[in-house]
Formats: sequence, structure tokens, C-alpha cells
Amino acid sequence: MTYYERNQQFYRSFEKGNFAEAVEILEKDKKSPRKNSKLLYYLNLGTAAFMTGNYEKANLSFERAYEIGDNYSRNYFQEAASIILNPNVAPYRGEDFELLMIHYYKALSYLKTNDFEKALVECKRMNIKLLALGDKYKSEKYYRADAFVNVLMGIIYDASRDYNNAFIAYRNALNVFEEGYTEQFGVEVPEQLKVDLIRTAHLAGFPQERAQYEKQFEKIYEPIDREKGYLVFFWHNGLGPKKTEVSLDFVFTQRNGHIQFDNKNFRRHFDFNLSTDDYRSSGLSNLDVVRVVLPKYVERPAYFKEAFLEWEGQQKSLELGQNVNNLAFQSLKQRIGKELAESLLRTALKKAAEYQIRQENEGLGAAVGLFAQFTEQADTRAWQTIPHSIYYTRMALPEGEQHVDLVVKNAGSKDQHNFQFDIQARTTTFHFFHNMQVTYGRDTY
Repeated sequence: MTYYERNQQFYRSFEKGNFAEAVEILEKDKKSPRKNSKLLYYLNLGTAAFMTGNYEKANLSFERAYEIGDNYSRNYFQEAASIILNPNVAPYRGEDFELLMIHYYKALSYLKTNDFEKALVECKRMNIKLLALGDKYKSEKYYRADAFVNVLMGIIYDASRDYNNAFIAYRNALNVFEEGYTEQFGVEVPEQLKVDLIRTAHLAGFPQERAQYEKQFEKIYEPIDREKGYLVFFWHNGLGPKKTEVSLDFVFTQRNGHIQFDNKNFRRHFDFNLSTDDYRSSGLSNLDVVRVVLPKYVERPAYFKEAFLEWEGQQKSLELGQNVNNLAFQSLKQRIGKELAESLLRTALKKAAEYQIRQENEGLGAAVGLFAQFTEQADTRAWQTIPHSIYYTRMALPEGEQHVDLVVKNAGSKDQHNFQFDIQARTTTFHFFHNMQVTYGRDTY
């Protein structure tokens, strides 16, 4: 069973919108914070609590997840066991984008309670992680920078009226977009980012930069109405991909001191050094085909395709800021070669051990074969309560009680959600909404 299937009761409640029940399921199950999946336990608990509006509980869970992810230390015994048995033996460390999204949820929780100071702390933590990613991956083909994280930092600095740092964060976001992020993850530069970049350049006292971006974007700075406040709205659309597993067959050969695994369909070829004597004595010479299992993401396409805010006949489109689905696929793609090599080696060694034991005891050899079969499993652990994608916009509104509608649409239908906000002049109000409806197609679960 995959991690999702083993925790199906929780996921079923969460996906139906029964968030309080989802929290209760996790807290009742004393085995939930399993040693090797503690990170995911707290991520799921934090997300479910966040959706109930219990931001204090959510942040306590997310802080625990942050501590686990940030203070992770290698256990070499478990690392070795994961290569011999399966990768689930080792603690789940989290994908790079998952560890960054902890701070997104924490920051949003603080913004909902108007605690800008703590939200700024999360900004600094995000920035530290981004710098570490830049050091960790040198190739631009890797996930080493995040445009939306910089946008979020800009929004928080902006709301705190720190326009200098807001401008820098917005400019960093634009640079990331222009340096390949759009092509890699399918997210265009939001028009809202362009507007905010020009506005904060003016407010920070950078006339040259303001003029530069006005010319580049063909937009003119619009003076701020000081009698109005801002509504920054985040729309979480759909659900991130499910993580499952797929099996592949590799042809096994030996040539000139090397054992080779080939799969023509997958276009993969692996070599391992091994002397002829070791090759024969190990039992590997009896292998023809090796079957391995690998982790695989399955997209859950979002049901709704677009959304806008509506206030007294005025409409403001929500723009794609983060494609979480694509981040997940890219993260797995970056390390699939390593996963495959370890799986091949692990499976071959298990098969060789089975053959050697069969020479002396057929029954015991069969038992070893069954053990090898049942212990071979891909790591299907993942944060599967996050949205498929995140949209956002900024809307200027008059001071006082304001009624705003969120309209979500797809090709054949639309839905509407009504909100009421107490807008304060020269102050930013934050809100989010999560539509979890997904499309179930031929290639989705």
C-alpha cells in the first residue's frame, strides 16, 4: 500500500472538507507520528488545523515540522537499511519545495491574525532556505530558486510598509521568472507583480527604477488613494499530485568486469563494477531480467481553471503565482536517477541472495524470495494535502465593511463564494480560499 492508501481515512475526510474530523483522526491515532514519517504527520496536522481556522494549532504543528526538517541528521544504519530493504526504512526528509511551503503556511497564518512581525520571521527563514538551495544546486535545470516565495516576501514587507525590502523582494521574484522559472514551471510573470514592483519603487524613493519598469512593462504608476486599503487574496486551487509507484523491467548482462542494467523504453543504462569471479559466486550470473519499483507522481488536475474577485461590478482576476504540481514533478525528476540506481542494486542483491540460499535449501530460498518481494517498495511518502496551484491578487477597496465575491470557473460551470471584510485605510487585509475539487480522468486517481 502507498502512504496515501495507508492513511486513507484521514485523506478522505480532508478532501471532503471535514477538516475538524481530519484533525481528530490524526490525533486519535497514537501510531500516526511514526518515527520515519513524523515530518508528514505534522505537515498534515498543520494543514488540517489551518483549514479549520485554528491558526495557533496550525503554527505549532508547522513549527514542529520545520524543526524536524531543519534539524535532520543522518542515521547511517537506517540509510544502509533503506538500500538493503526499501527507502521507507529511512526517515522522510521532505522535498525542497515542501520545506519551503511550511513557511508559506506559517506566514499566511500570522497574516490572518495581523502578526506581521512573526510573518517577517518566516520571510527570513524562507530566504535562508533559498540561499541554501542556490548553493546546493548549481545547474539552472534544478529547483534552486522560487519566484513565488520572493513574491510572498514582497507582499509581507509591503504590508509592513517596508517598501525598500518589498521592492527588493519583488525585483528578485521578477529576476527568477526571467531566468528560466517560467519555462521550467509554466508560470508567467503575474501582472500584479509588475504593478507592485512599480508602486514600491515609487514608495521606496527609486525614481530611476520606477521609470525603468514603467518602460519595460508599458505601465504607468497609479497614485495611491490613501482613503483605501488593500485586500490580498490567495486562491488555493485543487490538490497536489498523489504519489504512487511504478514497476520497470531491466535486462541484466555482464561484460568485461561490469554488470549492466538496460531498459530501452525508459532509455536508462546503468553500470556497476564487479569482477568475473565475484559475479559468478554471487549468484548474479543467474539473472536475466530485474524488476524494480520507483516512486511516481500522478497529477490530480484542478476542476476549476480560473477565478476573479468581484466588488460592486468591478472584477479583478486572480493570477497563477505557484504551480505546486509542477514543483513536485520537477523535484522527483531531479533525483530519479539516484532512486533507480539504488533500486536496481537492491533488487539484484535480493535476487542473488535468494539464488544462493536455494542451492542449499529450496524452502528457505523461496521464503527469502517472498521476503524480498514484500519488502521491495518505493517511497510514496509526500505532502498530499497541499494545493495543485496557488493564485493571488491585490484589490484596493474603500475603508469599512465591504462585500467581495470570489467567482471560480471552468469551461462548463462556475461557482461563487461570498466574503465580508472590514477594510482599514492604508492597511492590508489577507484572506485565502481553497477549492479542492479535482478532475478524475483516465490518468488520474
